[in-house]
Amino acid sequence: CNPMDLRRGSQAAVEAVIEFLQKNKKEITTSEEIAQVATISANGDKHIGDLLANAMEKVGKEGVITVKEGKTLEDELEVTEGMKFDRGFISPYFITNTKTGKVEFENPLILLSEKKISSIQDILPSLELSNQTRRPLLIIAEDVDGEALAACILNKLRGQVQVCAVKAPGFGDNRKNTLGDIAILSGGTVFTEELDIKPENATIEQLGSAGAVTITKEDTVLLNGEGSKDNLEARCEQIRSVIADVHTTEYEKEKLQERLAKLSGGVAVI
Repeated sequence: CNPMDLRRGSQAAVEAVIEFLQKNKKEITTSEEIAQVATISANGDKHIGDLLANAMEKVGKEGVITVKEGKTLEDELEVTEGMKFDRGFISPYFITNTKTGKVEFENPLILLSEKKISSIQDILPSLELSNQTRRPLLIIAEDVDGEALAACILNKLRGQVQVCAVKAPGFGDNRKNTLGDIAILSGGTVFTEELDIKPENATIEQLGSAGAVTITKEDTVLLNGEGSKDNLEARCEQIRSVIADVHTTEYEKEKLQERLAKLSGGVAVI
């Protein structure tokens, strides 16, 4: 069998299947239909299906639904303000829950940097603030490597500071804008060379805060950011106005819609 013929045949089959599915798909719009699909996915458990449908109704199709181990015997649904993005921890040494393979922080400080952090001097003030306040530290930057990453891992392994480093999501202007969104959500400042704001001079007022953070190898979820609700709404309104601008391209609109969904959709925690 010729491999190229096999490849072409497979591609033709895929295209035929996709075309068939597109023609025969049924859009589900009601809460009852969502509950039916969710119940099937939950092995016929109607209670879980209804819970998922309720969660989806509250956060919308662009919102985030996550599952967390509860402290009671009942299944509960809680909708909070938050954001999820597709970047996980840089090193598995940061994991705090070995059972789930996740980093789980309560009430962390958040350091946001537009540039790569390599020098220990860039993170020293934030590590000291984390230690003084006995609060975990989440670093979100273009990248964290070198002696800065080594210092974070060493502090974590010694139990001196709970810390985790995550690469900022996106690229170029999109990354810059997303960091700005996280800053608005968390009430922090993005350290940037453009404005001559350097992380080596970080103060507690410049660090963001969140009620909780969960980080896996693939993604990060911020819950209950402590930023101003007025600033958050103003940011959303600014994004909506750019989407409505006739000069905004379709690609730009798509990226803006994603940002708006992350900022306004919320997170449902089951």
